[in-house]
Amino acid sequence: MDSEDDMHDANDVESVEDDFYSGETEDTPMDYYCSDYDHNNDEDAEDEDDDDANFDFVEDDMDDSADIASRRPEQNYTILMESDIRQHQEDAITRVSTVLSISRAASSILLRHFNWSVSKLHDAWFADEGRVRKTVGLLEEPVFQFANAREHTCGICFEIIPRDGIKSAACCHPFCTACWAGYISTSINDGPGCLTLRCPDPSCGAAVGQDMIDSLAPDEDKEKYSRYLLRSYIEDSKKTKWCPAPGCEYAVNFEAGNGNYDINCLCSYGFCWNCTEEAHRPVDCGTVAKWILKNSAESENMNWILANSKPCPKCKRPIEKNQGCMHMTCTPPCKFEFCWLCLGVWQDHGERTGGFYACNRYEAAKQEGVYDEAEKRREMAKNSLERYTHYYERWASNQLSRQKALADLHQMQTVHIEKLSDLQCTPESQLKFIIEAWMQIVECRRVLKWTYAYGFYLHENEHAKKQFFEYLQGEAESGLERLHQCAEKELQQFLNTESKPPNDFNDFRTKLAGLTSVTRNYFENLVRALENGLSDVDTNAACSKTSMKNGGSSKGRGGRGKAPTRTGGSSKSADGSIYWSCEQCTYANVKSATRCEMCNQQRR
Repeated sequence: MDSEDDMHDANDVESVEDDFYSGETEDTPMDYYCSDYDHNNDEDAEDEDDDDANFDFVEDDMDDSADIASRRPEQNYTILMESDIRQHQEDAITRVSTVLSISRAASSILLRHFNWSVSKLHDAWFADEGRVRKTVGLLEEPVFQFANAREHTCGICFEIIPRDGIKSAACCHPFCTACWAGYISTSINDGPGCLTLRCPDPSCGAAVGQDMIDSLAPDEDKEKYSRYLLRSYIEDSKKTKWCPAPGCEYAVNFEAGNGNYDINCLCSYGFCWNCTEEAHRPVDCGTVAKWILKNSAESENMNWILANSKPCPKCKRPIEKNQGCMHMTCTPPCKFEFCWLCLGVWQDHGERTGGFYACNRYEAAKQEGVYDEAEKRREMAKNSLERYTHYYERWASNQLSRQKALADLHQMQTVHIEKLSDLQCTPESQLKFIIEAWMQIVECRRVLKWTYAYGFYLHENEHAKKQFFEYLQGEAESGLERLHQCAEKELQQFLNTESKPPNDFNDFRTKLAGLTSVTRNYFENLVRALENGLSDVDTNAACSKTSMKNGGSSKGRGGRGKAPTRTGGSSKSADGSIYWSCEQCTYANVKSATRCEMCNQQRR
């Protein structure tokens, strides 16, 4: 992992200055991070108030828009609106029509057949034009010759129709305009298959172009055909997809490149290009599919029934005992009375068997191994259910938090930014750091949500990896909470019109921008590490051995380990080298450095 930033706990200033995600650099060996991580098992870090911490990442007088744009990774996709799609479609038709010297209607037919790929069309056309024409139904010469008469017989209704009432495709099979209109209307109402419409004659394969449809179909059908044609440009191409968000009409043109398949649509919905589920980094598509299936399957219901109920010995109906003594009575019409522990007839129980709250028969049978298998199955089901519930509740909680953050982001963009601009006499362009912070909060909530699915499928026998994952997950949560609190609560004092706006808005701006930067870097590194399967834990023997030997402890919602400690602002690596932590940004610097390599703060 190569990164220059790391994050520490909101209440533990001394905790993560030597964090794994500060980066493994030339001056900072990996053993250093592993050795300090293993301090988790020895002692808690001292709590300090870091509310006054400053982050000198942003110049007070610069426009945030340039800073935000410079930090965003290169985008490997383009969002297309309907006007963009139509323009691309028209450009492709024009190119083909010009190069091949054919009509626009014929160009449209050819492009649909080749999934709107101009290059594939050109390759096939110049390789064997006749074969392409035959395949798509573009005839060079008519296949039917009808006499130059004033009247003709329609091939569908067999009525005698004047010549000006007869229409035909390139094949010249004669059909009256009424039959043509009915045939076209029926095809359009049947669905997108109308885009490959052929001559009504069963023995003919001549294509029917958009020019004939526009001349014969009513306006409603022409609009439907136009929509089908527009959608085909997106749905037939392997490089474009519609945004799967309900009601969204944007499309995405994807260019493979950096291996990132997350798409952020203009409608604010994020999804994965591969599986079209919501964006789910750092977990892969297969894990997402398994997790969604597990959430919707009945298996957990059966686990709950098995773990929390027992079958009535008579009717076998599952019964839950939530309080009271061991005397159970099944519901009507069964009404069988039995002992909850041994499932025996209650008439055989009494003071001699231990009374209402115990059962000597059960204890004796348990010692003899009579109930071992059933108890084992029930215990396994209970453990499985508790483990799933632990991860699912936190997964769902972060989903709700993300939805709340999205609502707050919308409120900030539509109401608060304008109000804050007036109160602080600051252009809105210089307040975009607040929007960026909220967008980062939304993104981090999404990442945190999927780390719980990642943790659920992490192998139990990988103790060092699991322990380290829970530690990193907990640090991510604490850092995000710190950013969230700053963007939500600390901002309120500047939105309060009842009191004079504080003079330290610039300090708040610097702090929030710094927290956003640190949080972004930490989460980006976390995502990359999880996508790599936490391979650094496997490749570093010292880290794995020490973690497995000490066992570790965890705390917090993410089950994170206790943070490493420091003495006098310095820490030692595995080889004895001393590093000092910047009080401003917590970056771990080499001993010889007099200023922080990250924020340029003077060492104190």
